[in-house]
Amino acid sequence: MINKFSGLLIVLILLVAIALYWKSTASSYSFKNHWETAIPNQQVPKGLNSLSSKACGQCHTDHYQEWQTSTHSMAWKDLQFQAEIKKETSPYMCINCHIPLQNQQEFMVTGLKDDDIYQPIKVKNPEFDAELQQEGINCAACHVRNGAVMAMEVSHRAPHASVANPSHLSEQLCIGCHNAVAVVTPELVCTFETGDEWKAGPYADTKNCKTCHMPAIHRPVAVGATEVKSRMHYFMGSGIPKLDTLSPERLDGLQYNFDTFKTTWSRSDSVVLTTTVTNKFAGHRVPTGDPERFIITKFSVLDTNKQLVATDSFRIGEHWEWYPVAKKIADNNLNPGDSRTHRMQLHLPPGNYLFLLQAYKYRTTDELIKYNKLGKHYPSHILFYKKEIPFVVE
Repeated sequence: MINKFSGLLIVLILLVAIALYWKSTASSYSFKNHWETAIPNQQVPKGLNSLSSKACGQCHTDHYQEWQTSTHSMAWKDLQFQAEIKKETSPYMCINCHIPLQNQQEFMVTGLKDDDIYQPIKVKNPEFDAELQQEGINCAACHVRNGAVMAMEVSHRAPHASVANPSHLSEQLCIGCHNAVAVVTPELVCTFETGDEWKAGPYADTKNCKTCHMPAIHRPVAVGATEVKSRMHYFMGSGIPKLDTLSPERLDGLQYNFDTFKTTWSRSDSVVLTTTVTNKFAGHRVPTGDPERFIITKFSVLDTNKQLVATDSFRIGEHWEWYPVAKKIADNNLNPGDSRTHRMQLHLPPGNYLFLLQAYKYRTTDELIKYNKLGKHYPSHILFYKKEIPFVVE
């Protein structure tokens, strides 16, 4: 009798424990935004043995080599991103754009305790692949769904299961990560608005993300295949490397104009050096994406001995205050087609001079690199434009 009672008591205790655990982990929260969840675990398509880009590269050699130079390949390993996600203020969902496949994530988030983004309910992911995680935004993140490789067209020669799905591979796939806008907490705002900027711009009906960032090319899409229409997989952008990558291609949406620049001045004149910068080519604002990005254009005047006589600069970008409440203080990003003119005025004695213009794209500041302990070799910016014009003061 005692043994029977003890057995029933143990079962009851276990049931109560399970009920309490379930209550503590259960959530009524329903995910509202696509970036709150990862792409569900994907099975390896028939005919393949891995979801890795390295495996894809055995046949799609050009695509793989291009992807390796892209910032997509560094999306997870990037030192700045790793520093950010280690902070207490970083919510769980940030990784969903940097390692989009659930297969790449150690845990699966099933809900939020008390609807709090800082209390995700996690369970171990039985299909977690640590090596796949290191590939960041890899081939499978875009091309594998439901046990098949998504392609623009299906080739009968493909050794793996394939499905033609141009709509899946449209700009909507890009916007999935490049348009995430939400007030997560009062001091944490996700503000990546490139997709909205493109939709509101002048090219929404004629050009999309792939037009510029994945230029069309005719070539074999796999070893031994015939030439067909394909696309480059550098995913060209600002061109600022992620330490270990250096894309051979970059996009410069801006155009600098010097049509009104005078090369001869009188000594009685105030020398006015002018340039106009235009967002000539981008279908979105410049800069776009991360609000920490900005562009510095520097004016310098040198004498015949290459000594600096005068300098000036102007900044294009956003200014934010992040604490105690995140809010945008200023924004002079250039809309598609918009221009901005900058003037430098000074008095110079007679002589020969050189006007030097240098334009730099910045991902972050040197102060933040130091604060995040990214090391002295982490690249904060690149020089993307340089112009020298001699002028004379008579």
